[in-house]
Amino acid sequence: MALRSIYRGLRKNNSRLCSHLHSHATSFGFKEVREDEKSRMVGDVFTSVASNYDVMNDLMSGGLHRLWKERLVSKLNPFPGMKHLDVAGGTGDVAFRILDSIHSVTQRDVKNCHDNNLLEETQIFVCDINPNMLRVGKKRAHDRGFGEDKSLIWVEGDAEQLKFEDASMDGYTIAFGIRNVTHIEKALVEAYRVLKPGGRFLCLELSHVEIPIFKDLYDYYSFAVIPTVGQLVAGDRESYQYLVESIRRFPKQEKFAAMIAEAGFQKVEYENLVGGVVAIHSGLKF
Repeated sequence: MALRSIYRGLRKNNSRLCSHLHSHATSFGFKEVREDEKSRMVGDVFTSVASNYDVMNDLMSGGLHRLWKERLVSKLNPFPGMKHLDVAGGTGDVAFRILDSIHSVTQRDVKNCHDNNLLEETQIFVCDINPNMLRVGKKRAHDRGFGEDKSLIWVEGDAEQLKFEDASMDGYTIAFGIRNVTHIEKALVEAYRVLKPGGRFLCLELSHVEIPIFKDLYDYYSFAVIPTVGQLVAGDRESYQYLVESIRRFPKQEKFAAMIAEAGFQKVEYENLVGGVVAIHSGLKF
């Protein structure tokens, strides 16, 4: 297909740029950039999309991102009293679902004082490197009635250098964020470090479709439709072009699973959703 030829051409042209860059280069979509530039460029993208983030997620996924996040939280199996870290979760989407799940557990047994006491000890840390995304999340928390909830703690921080102690978290989630970090391996090592023994790592990420006809349709939708919608709705084509390209540069499911295992996690597995449009990877720290 013509789209495949364009895709191959873009990759070929961009590979030629590598020789003109500093030896420590990384990808920004299909571009090769210096490592010290990537975090700034990704920050610019999410500063640009922050105010329209939820609307665009609904439009791009047909609302399915809500079901994917529900599935992520159901795999986490939240419990009262847990200390959980949600990384790259600035808008609060995953954190709110975790709190809702914990509240529903305690409400099923309102006479259990022990559970109610544990609820007060619950801490859900929302960590994001972008202050604009955190501002959006805090506003959404207020609108949803979580504004005064002491269980919800907002932290500006880098997935590669977390500000949390070793073995301090019962769970770690990252949804649609790990492909944007400069060094995925470092983020995985940090996730392992902050988890307690028995803690669970869960990653929801846009991934790779291998079903032939569906893959062609998905490629067309990604490259032709999503950037156009970004231009029409958010007035920003370039940011959504990057988001599409960053998916194609992200490791395939098996490779990413191997990277998680290399970071020290055991019982690593993944679940494809919608034919691999997204995948949920998980691992346990023993």
